[in-house]
Amino acid sequence: MMMLLFKAEGTRFRAYALAAGLALGATLGFLPSTPAQAQTRTLPDFTDLVDQVGPSVVNIRTIERVTQRANPEMDEEMQEFFRRFFGQPMPGAPRSQRPNPNRPQQPQEEERPRGVGSGFILTPDGYVMTNAHVVEDASEVLVTLADKREFKAKIVGADKRTDVAVVKIDATGLPAVKVGDVSKLRVGEWVMAIGSPFGLENTVTAGIVSAKQRDTGDYLPFIQTDVAINPGNSGGPLINMRGEVVGINSQIYSRSGGFMGISFSIPIDEAWRVAEQLRTSGRVSRGRIGVQIDQVTKDVAESIGLGKAAGALVRSVESGSPGEKAGIEAGDIITKFDGKVIDRPSDLPRLVGNTKPGTRSVVTVFRRGATRDLNVTIAEIEPDKPPKVAAEREEPQPKSSSSVAARSLGLAVTELTEAQKRELKLKGGVKVDAATDAAARAGLREGDVILAVGNTEVGSLKEFDSALSKADKSKPISMLFRRGDWAQYALVRPAR
Repeated sequence: MMMLLFKAEGTRFRAYALAAGLALGATLGFLPSTPAQAQTRTLPDFTDLVDQVGPSVVNIRTIERVTQRANPEMDEEMQEFFRRFFGQPMPGAPRSQRPNPNRPQQPQEEERPRGVGSGFILTPDGYVMTNAHVVEDASEVLVTLADKREFKAKIVGADKRTDVAVVKIDATGLPAVKVGDVSKLRVGEWVMAIGSPFGLENTVTAGIVSAKQRDTGDYLPFIQTDVAINPGNSGGPLINMRGEVVGINSQIYSRSGGFMGISFSIPIDEAWRVAEQLRTSGRVSRGRIGVQIDQVTKDVAESIGLGKAAGALVRSVESGSPGEKAGIEAGDIITKFDGKVIDRPSDLPRLVGNTKPGTRSVVTVFRRGATRDLNVTIAEIEPDKPPKVAAEREEPQPKSSSSVAARSLGLAVTELTEAQKRELKLKGGVKVDAATDAAARAGLREGDVILAVGNTEVGSLKEFDSALSKADKSKPISMLFRRGDWAQYALVRPAR
């Protein structure tokens, strides 16, 4: 065995001898060697990206015109105050210019700065993308380019649901951005933002992608990053290391109004689809099927035989909607739309919303332990309507009646009258008159209508008792019930 010696000179030693000894030791097997595949990773340099994309980023200022009207009654009160206590008219403007309560006052228009945001150039002929909330309620939009040229912009269209807007300036030969492929974006990848935080133009910040497909909105799976985004950054681009725009910086999570390490960007592929419609028609057309949905819990999925907690639970179906015409019922679990799997409830409105109205689509539902395909014709989305409140009707109510099995769960139920069925638009079911013990703990309460026990539909008290008697009392019993316009599941756990 070879012994390695180091000659010390005071407190110093020869570094080359140490390096040579370590290398020799690694060669002879005394020390672990560095794998040949190891790569040295360095922090990225964003300077070239700033030069490349910076000219395509713009500052957006908005102005709001506010109409103010003089208050003649207040002016007259002030005049009277001066006459009484000072014995002279109120000082100020000449008498001819003083307000006269008998003469109509002309409203005065005042321009006020409304806000500052960011945007980026979509096309060389002047189309600019930004956030809808940046230009909302603006009377005038001013766009300043990186070369300090300023233009008045026309709002082409804005979509509040996705928070995307397109404005147009009268210019040509502008440096447009390159659009990237969001599907290739990876968590942990470096990204950069350029914008105007707090009105400071052309500010560059950088970070990494923290998560993808983050659900914070009905129609958009956001990109989450730790890039410093603050008020004024809204509408600016999120840029990958290839100099391509992959998102629009839109939201921040904050308790103070400033950056706290969590920022959200709209994926550029979603935003581009919206922008194309805004440029073509000035509005966005979305599909709808008229159902209200909720999450499928693990317990519910297991109790009804669905397997895993996936899909969208239909809580109500709008009267006369495409969903009702297709045969979708409250309590159904939508598992696929046009063959695409619904993993989370938020997947459904995105898929339906991106479908052109008038298209004939296939909705796959799980109902009573079986899967079936329903054909639905997509309609165009409408503004949300307030839920209808059913009018109370005076009619004799049947007496409560329930079996021993129902009472053991703390339930007292009655059959629905024909009038109640018509009013609720139900074929059958039993109405809960009282819920205590296990039923109350499961969330059932007076007034609920039980539609199914397990995967067995119940249309009458007899069917309810029969289904309940056959249920396995050693496991939670799932009950599909309706409360008002909403349907949901309850898991009743019998006492042991």
